[in-house]
Amino acid sequence: MGSYPDWIVREVRRNKADLRGGAAAGTAGELKARRLHTVCDEARCPNKGKCFSEGEATFLILGDICTRNCGFCAVTKARPLPPDPGEPRRAAELCAKWGLKYVVFTSPTRDDLPDGGAGHFAETNRLIKELSPGIRTEPLIPDFKGDVKALETVLASGPDVLGHNLEMAAGLYARARAGADYARSLGVLKNSKRLRPGVLTKSGLMLGLGETAAGLETALGDLVEHGCDLLTLGQYLAPSRAHRPVEKYYTEEEFARWGEKARAMGFRAVLSGPLVRSSYRASALYREARDGRAG
Repeated sequence: MGSYPDWIVREVRRNKADLRGGAAAGTAGELKARRLHTVCDEARCPNKGKCFSEGEATFLILGDICTRNCGFCAVTKARPLPPDPGEPRRAAELCAKWGLKYVVFTSPTRDDLPDGGAGHFAETNRLIKELSPGIRTEPLIPDFKGDVKALETVLASGPDVLGHNLEMAAGLYARARAGADYARSLGVLKNSKRLRPGVLTKSGLMLGLGETAAGLETALGDLVEHGCDLLTLGQYLAPSRAHRPVEKYYTEEEFARWGEKARAMGFRAVLSGPLVRSSYRASALYREARDGRAG
């Protein structure tokens, strides 16, 4: 790993150490016993060891196979299986068993389903709320091909935050986000805010895919203009040699500067750092936006 920045080497070693702990093993065991997937595993998240050791995970519903072929993503691309009707309740039961106060759940893109999986998202959210009164929920949804009715289905289930990732600057979409559309993703956030103004909206961008400073600033401005409240900025790390290469490793100081810039542009809360991912410290970001203070 000699070509990697020192901070990557340090964090990988730290996370591997965390995964060897008993708490992390218990988290992984309970997920396996309930036949639940996590984005932590499927997307090879670098924070998995830390989160598993603290009993946290981001559920990946609707299976672990994606119908799109983005050049940056490690989730398997193939023909997916039909949705598992028992999955929402199993996820809800595990949230209750762990006593979670905040949960994020996402899915691969399911263009094979008539509603893109919106009904499954809504049922998962409903059952989590039912079995854990007072819990805050954050569904991180795909674009549902821009279907507003599908978006309404999810919002009607009462999430506290509606997440949808823009992922990257507009100029990179043609090369790195097959099947996605920049304007359509912005529309998801705009329509969510129009339909349910009280539900916070959240998006995330990866840095290091070849974006220019001007392109990144434009993306931030577009997100604010389309009603995005919460933002995550993190370093892109190629899952394998077959994926798009990293064009730049940003320093911690650069992440701090972009985070401050985003706050000045109007986001209510921002989390910016090399290993930040969409669901990392999600509850803290929610509280910062709700209460108007960091932490």
